Amino acid sequence: MSSPITFDLKNQTALITGASSGFGMRFAQVLSDAGAKVVITGRRFERLSALKRDIEAKGGSAIAIAHDVTDVTRCRGLIEEVEGQAGPVNILINNAGMNVESPASSLAEADYDRIMDTNVKGAFFMAQAAGSRMVAQKIQGRIVNIASIGSFKALPGLVAYSMSKAAIAMMTKGFAREWAKHHIAVNALCPGFIKTELNQDWFDSEGGQKYVMTFPRRRLGKEEDLDALLLLLCSQHANFITGSLFTVDDGQLLG
Repeated sequence: MSSPITFDLKNQTALITGASSGFGMRFAQVLSDAGAKVVITGRRFERLSALKRDIEAKGGSAIAIAHDVTDVTRCRGLIEEVEGQAGPVNILINNAGMNVESPASSLAEADYDRIMDTNVKGAFFMAQAAGSRMVAQKIQGRIVNIASIGSFKALPGLVAYSMSKAAIAMMTKGFAREWAKHHIAVNALCPGFIKTELNQDWFDSEGGQKYVMTFPRRRLGKEEDLDALLLLLCSQHANFITGSLFTVDDGQLLG
Protein backbone atom coordinates (compact mmCIF):
# COMPACT_ATOMS: atom_id res chain seq x y z
CA MET A 1 0.00 0.00 0.00
CA SER A 2 1.41 3.39 -0.95
CA SER A 3 2.22 6.01 1.66
CA PRO A 4 -0.04 9.05 2.09
CA ILE A 5 0.99 11.99 -0.06
CA THR A 6 2.77 14.66 1.93
CA PHE A 7 4.44 17.90 0.92
CA ASP A 8 7.61 17.90 2.98
CA LEU A 9 10.00 20.63 1.82
CA LYS A 10 12.60 20.26 4.55
CA ASN A 11 16.17 20.90 3.36
CA GLN A 12 14.82 22.91 0.42
CA THR A 13 15.59 26.58 -0.21
CA ALA A 14 12.77 28.49 -1.89
CA LEU A 15 13.27 31.92 -3.44
CA ILE A 16 10.09 33.97 -3.79
CA THR A 17 10.01 37.23 -5.75
CA GLY A 18 7.38 39.88 -5.10
CA ALA A 19 6.94 38.62 -1.54
CA SER A 20 6.06 41.94 0.08
CA SER A 21 2.32 41.56 -0.58
CA GLY A 22 -0.44 39.42 -2.03
CA PHE A 23 0.36 36.04 -3.51
CA GLY A 24 4.08 36.27 -2.79
CA MET A 25 3.52 36.85 0.92
CA ARG A 26 1.11 33.94 1.08
CA PHE A 27 3.43 31.64 -0.91
CA ALA A 28 6.31 32.36 1.48
CA GLN A 29 4.20 31.42 4.47
CA VAL A 30 2.89 28.24 2.85
CA LEU A 31 6.33 27.01 1.77
CA SER A 32 7.80 27.82 5.18
CA ASP A 33 5.01 25.88 6.89
CA ALA A 34 5.97 22.92 4.68
CA GLY A 35 9.54 23.08 5.99
CA ALA A 36 11.37 25.10 3.34
CA LYS A 37 13.91 27.78 4.12
CA VAL A 38 12.43 30.79 2.34
CA VAL A 39 14.23 33.73 0.80
CA ILE A 40 11.76 36.56 0.38
CA THR A 41 12.49 39.39 -2.04
CA GLY A 42 10.76 42.54 -3.16
CA ARG A 43 11.12 46.30 -3.35
CA ARG A 44 9.48 47.13 0.00
CA PHE A 45 12.05 45.91 2.49
CA GLU A 46 10.13 47.02 5.57
CA ARG A 47 7.28 44.71 4.60
CA LEU A 48 9.70 41.86 3.92
CA SER A 49 11.17 42.39 7.37
CA ALA A 50 7.72 42.12 8.95
CA LEU A 51 7.02 38.92 7.00
CA LYS A 52 10.38 37.51 8.09
CA ARG A 53 9.48 38.15 11.72
CA ASP A 54 6.10 36.47 11.28
CA ILE A 55 7.66 33.37 9.71
CA GLU A 56 10.35 33.11 12.38
CA ALA A 57 7.77 33.55 15.14
CA LYS A 58 6.15 30.34 13.87
CA GLY A 59 9.47 28.50 13.90
CA GLY A 60 10.35 28.93 10.24
CA SER A 61 13.52 30.17 8.59
CA ALA A 62 13.42 33.28 6.39
CA ILE A 63 15.91 35.63 4.79
CA ALA A 64 14.75 39.00 3.44
CA ILE A 65 16.58 40.66 0.53
CA ALA A 66 15.56 43.87 -1.23
CA HIS A 67 15.31 43.20 -4.96
CA ASP A 68 13.77 44.74 -8.06
CA VAL A 69 13.36 42.20 -10.87
CA THR A 70 13.61 44.92 -13.52
CA ASP A 71 17.33 45.21 -12.70
CA VAL A 72 18.65 42.37 -14.86
CA THR A 73 22.22 42.61 -13.59
CA ARG A 74 20.89 42.37 -10.05
CA CYS A 75 18.82 39.29 -10.98
CA ARG A 76 22.02 37.49 -11.91
CA GLY A 77 23.80 38.55 -8.73
CA LEU A 78 20.83 37.76 -6.51
CA ILE A 79 21.22 34.00 -6.93
CA GLU A 80 24.82 34.14 -5.77
CA GLU A 81 23.80 36.25 -2.79
CA VAL A 82 21.07 33.79 -1.88
CA GLU A 83 23.47 30.87 -2.17
CA GLY A 84 25.86 32.62 0.19
CA GLN A 85 23.18 33.11 2.82
CA ALA A 86 20.88 30.12 2.38
CA GLY A 87 22.58 27.57 0.14
CA PRO A 88 21.62 26.50 -3.39
CA VAL A 89 18.15 27.43 -4.62
CA ASN A 90 15.93 24.39 -5.11
CA ILE A 91 12.68 26.26 -5.78
CA LEU A 92 11.97 29.55 -7.55
CA ILE A 93 8.55 31.14 -7.26
CA ASN A 94 8.63 33.70 -10.07
CA ASN A 95 5.87 35.86 -8.69
CA ALA A 96 6.81 39.56 -9.02
CA GLY A 97 4.34 41.37 -11.23
CA MET A 98 2.22 44.46 -11.64
CA ASN A 99 -0.56 45.89 -13.73
CA VAL A 100 -1.99 49.22 -14.80
CA GLU A 101 -5.71 49.31 -15.46
CA SER A 102 -6.35 51.28 -18.64
CA PRO A 103 -8.09 50.93 -21.98
CA ALA A 104 -5.58 49.61 -24.49
CA SER A 105 -6.31 52.60 -26.72
CA SER A 106 -4.99 55.06 -24.14
CA LEU A 107 -2.33 53.11 -22.23
CA ALA A 108 0.75 55.29 -21.81
CA GLU A 109 4.07 54.05 -23.18
CA ALA A 110 5.70 54.38 -19.76
CA ASP A 111 3.02 52.18 -18.20
CA TYR A 112 3.37 49.63 -20.99
CA ASP A 113 7.12 49.49 -20.35
CA ARG A 114 6.60 49.07 -16.58
CA ILE A 115 4.27 46.13 -17.16
CA MET A 116 6.55 44.38 -19.64
CA ASP A 117 9.78 45.07 -17.77
CA THR A 118 8.38 43.60 -14.56
CA ASN A 119 6.09 40.83 -15.76
CA VAL A 120 8.06 39.55 -18.74
CA LYS A 121 11.67 40.72 -18.76
CA GLY A 122 12.10 40.43 -15.00
CA ALA A 123 10.48 37.00 -14.88
CA PHE A 124 12.55 35.73 -17.81
CA PHE A 125 15.89 36.73 -16.35
CA MET A 126 15.00 35.49 -12.86
CA ALA A 127 14.14 32.09 -14.34
CA GLN A 128 17.30 32.17 -16.45
CA ALA A 129 19.50 33.00 -13.45
CA ALA A 130 17.97 30.44 -11.09
CA GLY A 131 17.59 27.67 -13.66
CA SER A 132 21.12 28.03 -14.98
CA ARG A 133 22.49 27.56 -11.47
CA MET A 134 20.28 24.50 -10.97
CA VAL A 135 21.70 23.04 -14.17
CA ALA A 136 25.29 23.82 -13.16
CA GLN A 137 24.80 22.31 -9.71
CA LYS A 138 22.77 19.32 -10.97
CA ILE A 139 19.79 20.29 -8.82
CA GLN A 140 16.47 18.75 -9.85
CA GLY A 141 14.75 22.01 -9.10
CA ARG A 142 11.29 23.48 -9.35
CA ILE A 143 10.36 26.75 -11.04
CA VAL A 144 6.80 27.98 -10.66
CA ASN A 145 5.92 31.00 -12.77
CA ILE A 146 2.87 32.99 -11.74
CA ALA A 147 0.79 33.69 -14.82
CA SER A 148 -2.96 34.41 -14.95
CA ILE A 149 -6.17 33.54 -16.75
CA GLY A 150 -5.09 36.62 -18.70
CA SER A 151 -2.67 34.21 -20.40
CA PHE A 152 -5.69 32.86 -22.29
CA LYS A 153 -8.10 35.81 -22.42
CA ALA A 154 -7.75 39.58 -22.81
CA LEU A 155 -9.11 40.81 -19.48
CA PRO A 156 -11.15 44.04 -19.55
CA GLY A 157 -8.93 47.07 -18.98
CA LEU A 158 -5.87 44.83 -18.72
CA VAL A 159 -4.86 44.10 -22.30
CA ALA A 160 -1.13 44.77 -21.81
CA TYR A 161 -1.18 42.79 -18.57
CA SER A 162 -2.86 39.90 -20.40
CA MET A 163 -0.23 40.12 -23.13
CA SER A 164 2.50 39.88 -20.49
CA LYS A 165 0.93 36.82 -18.90
CA ALA A 166 0.52 35.13 -22.27
CA ALA A 167 4.27 35.61 -22.66
CA ILE A 168 4.83 33.95 -19.27
CA ALA A 169 2.82 30.94 -20.44
CA MET A 170 5.04 30.48 -23.50
CA MET A 171 8.17 31.19 -21.46
CA THR A 172 7.16 28.40 -19.10
CA LYS A 173 6.88 25.91 -21.94
CA GLY A 174 10.14 27.06 -23.50
CA PHE A 175 12.21 26.73 -20.33
CA ALA A 176 10.51 23.42 -19.50
CA ARG A 177 11.52 21.96 -22.85
CA GLU A 178 15.07 23.29 -22.61
CA TRP A 179 15.68 22.01 -19.09
CA ALA A 180 13.68 18.77 -19.18
CA LYS A 181 16.88 16.76 -19.68
CA HIS A 182 18.20 18.28 -16.46
CA HIS A 183 15.07 17.21 -14.55
CA ILE A 184 14.08 20.76 -13.67
CA ALA A 185 10.30 21.10 -13.55
CA VAL A 186 9.00 24.41 -14.91
CA ASN A 187 5.28 25.05 -14.58
CA ALA A 188 2.89 27.97 -14.25
CA LEU A 189 0.01 28.81 -11.97
CA CYS A 190 -2.70 30.75 -13.80
CA PRO A 191 -5.01 32.20 -11.14
CA GLY A 192 -8.36 33.75 -11.83
CA PHE A 193 -9.67 36.73 -9.92
CA ILE A 194 -8.62 36.38 -6.30
CA LYS A 195 -9.15 39.07 -3.72
CA THR A 196 -5.90 40.58 -2.45
CA GLU A 197 -4.92 43.90 -0.92
CA LEU A 198 -4.05 45.16 -4.40
CA ASN A 199 -7.55 44.76 -5.81
CA GLN A 200 -9.87 44.70 -2.80
CA ASP A 201 -10.95 48.34 -3.19
CA TRP A 202 -12.09 47.66 -6.74
CA PHE A 203 -13.95 44.47 -5.89
CA ASP A 204 -15.61 46.17 -2.92
CA SER A 205 -16.93 48.89 -5.24
CA GLU A 206 -20.27 48.72 -7.02
CA GLY A 207 -18.56 48.13 -10.38
CA GLY A 208 -16.38 45.37 -8.95
CA GLN A 209 -19.32 43.59 -7.35
CA LYS A 210 -21.26 43.73 -10.62
CA TYR A 211 -18.29 42.18 -12.42
CA VAL A 212 -18.11 39.32 -9.91
CA MET A 213 -21.77 38.59 -10.69
CA THR A 214 -20.68 37.70 -14.26
CA PHE A 215 -18.57 34.77 -12.99
CA PRO A 216 -20.13 31.28 -13.19
CA ARG A 217 -20.06 30.92 -9.39
CA ARG A 218 -20.41 34.62 -8.66
CA ARG A 219 -17.54 34.76 -6.21
CA LEU A 220 -13.89 35.67 -5.93
CA GLY A 221 -11.16 33.24 -4.99
CA LYS A 222 -9.06 33.41 -1.84
CA GLU A 223 -5.28 33.35 -1.68
CA GLU A 224 -5.38 30.00 0.12
CA ASP A 225 -7.12 28.44 -2.89
CA LEU A 226 -3.68 28.24 -4.53
CA ASP A 227 -1.95 26.50 -1.60
CA ALA A 228 -2.39 22.85 -2.57
CA LEU A 229 -1.31 23.25 -6.19
CA LEU A 230 1.67 25.40 -5.19
CA LEU A 231 2.84 22.71 -2.78
CA LEU A 232 2.37 19.99 -5.38
CA LEU A 233 4.46 21.81 -7.99
CA CYS A 234 7.24 22.51 -5.47
CA SER A 235 7.40 18.97 -4.15
CA GLN A 236 8.90 15.67 -5.21
CA HIS A 237 5.46 14.75 -6.56
CA ALA A 238 6.06 17.09 -9.52
CA ASN A 239 8.61 14.70 -11.03
CA PHE A 240 6.28 13.92 -13.95
CA ILE A 241 4.91 17.44 -14.38
CA THR A 242 6.67 20.07 -16.48
CA GLY A 243 5.66 22.62 -19.09
CA SER A 244 2.11 22.72 -17.76
CA LEU A 245 -0.18 25.70 -17.23
CA PHE A 246 -2.56 25.19 -14.32
CA THR A 247 -5.70 27.31 -14.37
CA VAL A 248 -7.13 27.94 -10.89
CA ASP A 249 -10.12 30.18 -11.55
CA ASP A 250 -13.35 28.60 -10.28
CA GLY A 251 -14.50 28.34 -13.88
CA GLN A 252 -14.12 32.06 -14.62
CA LEU A 253 -12.75 31.32 -18.10
CA LEU A 254 -15.96 29.48 -18.87
CA GLY A 255 -18.01 32.66 -18.65
